[in-house]
This record gives sequence, C-alpha cells and structure tokens, in this order.
Amino acid sequence: MTYPETLGMDLQLFAESYADTQTSQLNQAGNDMSPEMKTFYNKHLIQTAEPELVYDRFAEQYPIPAHAGKTMEFRRFSPLKKALTPLTEGVVPDGNKLNVTSVTVDVHQFGDFIRYTDVIDTAAIDNIAVQTGEVLGSQAGRTSDTITRDIVCAGTCKMIAPAINDDGSTTETLTRAGITVKNRLTPAVMRKAVNYLERVNAKPFEGGYVAIIHPDTACDVTGDPEWIEAHKYASVEEIKAGEIGRLHNVRYVKSTEAKIIGPGEIVEGITRTALHTALDGTGSTTIKLDTTISAAQAAKTNEQITGGATLKVYVGGKEATVTQVTAGAPGTAALTVSAAVKDVAKGAMICGYGAGADGSAIYCTMLLAKRAYGTTSIQGLGLEHIFKQRGSGGTSDPLNQFSTQGWKMTKAAVRLVEEYMCRIEHSTACMGLMAESN
Repeated sequence: MTYPETLGMDLQLFAESYADTQTSQLNQAGNDMSPEMKTFYNKHLIQTAEPELVYDRFAEQYPIPAHAGKTMEFRRFSPLKKALTPLTEGVVPDGNKLNVTSVTVDVHQFGDFIRYTDVIDTAAIDNIAVQTGEVLGSQAGRTSDTITRDIVCAGTCKMIAPAINDDGSTTETLTRAGITVKNRLTPAVMRKAVNYLERVNAKPFEGGYVAIIHPDTACDVTGDPEWIEAHKYASVEEIKAGEIGRLHNVRYVKSTEAKIIGPGEIVEGITRTALHTALDGTGSTTIKLDTTISAAQAAKTNEQITGGATLKVYVGGKEATVTQVTAGAPGTAALTVSAAVKDVAKGAMICGYGAGADGSAIYCTMLLAKRAYGTTSIQGLGLEHIFKQRGSGGTSDPLNQFSTQGWKMTKAAVRLVEEYMCRIEHSTACMGLMAESN
C-alpha cells in the first residue's frame, strides 16, 4: 500500500494534545488578535487536541498522472465460475470471457487560507506564522480525512446492532429510528460482521481486518476476556497509530473522527430538547418546548419550510412534521405540527429527524478489508502549503500590509468493492443521548 502525496505538510504533524491555557483565536473576518497585544501574556499558546486521522491510511492510493484529466477509472475483473464440465476429447470448448466492472470518480480541489497584517505579525508576542501554519495543517488533515470517511461510511453493506434487553437477550432492530442506547457494539456483533467479510473472501490487512471505532464505543468491546491490548502485542512495531487492541481477527483503531450521525436540527443550533407541556389522549398540534427559541432561529426555519423544505421531528418517539416554529422562552416556544401528537409525558425527548427516535446518536463503526476503497489526486497537485510574505501581493497589497498562509489539494475517494467493507450502526450507553454529528 502506498501513502498520500504530501507537499510540505504532514497531516499527522499536529496530532498532539497540550495543557489547557488561555484561548487565542484568529477571527476570519478581521483577524482580531487583541489578546496577543497584552504586555503580560502566557506564552504557552493553547493547542487544540487533534484526532487520529485514520481513513486515508487504509485506502488504496491511485494518483492521476499530470495532463491525464481529472477523472480516475478503477477497473475490477469479476472471478470466473468453476469449470466443472469435463472436456470432450478433440472438441474445442466454447471458452469464456472477462467481465470487467468500472468505477469512475472525479477529482476536486479543496483549500483555505488566512490573511494577517504586518502589525499583528510584528507586534504579537507569539510567532503568528508558525501558529497559523499549525492551525491550517490541522484543518487540511481533518478535511482530507473527512472526505474519505464520508465516502466510506456511505457504503451499501451495513448491519444494525441488536438491542440488548435487561435480561441479556437481544431484539433485532431494522431501522435507524429504532436505534437506542441499548443497541451497542459487542464482540458478538463484530464476529457476525467478520463472518460476512470472510464469506465473500475479503482479504484482511496484515494482522487482521481493521475496525475504526469511536472512543465512546470502545468500552463495549474491550471487556471481552479474549481482548488483547495493543501494548501486549508480541512486537511493538506491529501497533498502528491509534490502535488499541485486537479481538477475533480484528485490529481496532480508535478515532474521534469515526462517523457519528446525530439528530437533525429542530432549529439552527438545537437538535434535542424536552416537552414542556404533556400531551393527553386528545393530543395537540402545538408542541411546547422546554427551551428558548430566538426570533432569528424561528424566522430562518419558517422561511425554509415556506420554501418547500420538510422538517420532521420526534416527540416522545413519535414522528411529526413541523409546519411552523414560534419563538419564545421555555413554555412559549413551540412547534406547530401537521397532525395531533397524543399521549406524551411532560419532559419527554423532542429531537430532530435522522437518528434514533429517542434522540440516540448513531455511531458508524467501519469494518474494513484490503482494497475496499481508494483515494486519488492529480500528481503535482497533492497537499500543498502556500506561504506568501507581505509585499508579494502586487496591486492587491500596495503598502506591503498583508501576509497569507494557505493550503490546497486535489482529492477524491471512491468505494471500490462494496462487499469488502461493512458499516455497523449502533449507539452507546456512554454518550449516545448527547453526541452530535461530526
């Protein structure tokens, strides 16, 4: 397996955690760095803890040569059926033919930059050029990883972990809406997924298949008596970055970037709240919320609804379609829905659509085999770090006032063999009712 082309920037370079200290931010519009101007300032500038970036690591890399267009075609040859019919002496058989399946993907360009003034660059206590490069490096790495992750996690092969009942029995769950915090990732679920990959002859990576899991769900599998922690491997060199252990021919790699699907927004910035006033057997089309909705939030959502958008929510686990939002304080803020909702207790969960009906977030654990997916970029246009000192902007910087730093890259990801990866959808009792989409 080869690795992504990088030009002047290491995606993992800033994946470290530092002690908390005073926060300093670059304001995108005005680069407001006033905290930097303080005479006495803690020089230990805060560093944001970075996640393990793992999705690109397990992709097949296929760069597009320069001057060869922006579209990559991947070709897969289907296996031939067994030739079980005996040959007839002296008779030429009909023969066979190759069956080729092609998958194409278009490469796109991504990037961002920050501009800062000569005054900030000169007067600031901290080295703004260095700090800007680290912030942009982090952004570039997370962007690349997420582009790949979202393609991988949209595959057609999936299974939903069953709910674990109080008595230890399990109940099958068929839809995302039915997922609750009882639908947990367990060794039994993973064994079933591994069995699927083995049945389709998907080849494991060196040391086993790979599962990308979120830290919130790690405790659901690590308690198995057969679990082998990474630091107990026979050879330390075998450990992949982020790997926490092995179980049943699976190497588990942990990352906070493992995909989470949280409830959709009820209004901007609010995905979950509680029912302020109980709904009796008669029901009501007015759902009073135990939260504050501003006039701006209500106006924006009502404009979207008027424009044809459909807004669905769950009220105590019951699906409803919102026709209007009313701003106000708790008890006054309300949703008007198209049909009366009945028999829901005060304090019941109200949440956006798209995840569990009870507000549970859905975690997507990916079980991967070799050659399941690939990434591509145009050679010579991989990840590039671009730094321009003040005075290099020509007519756009006539007084030599601005410096800029930025990055750009070409990138595309594609699923090559759907059967070689399996998405296990589940929640977790740890943070399932709090986690948001990432």
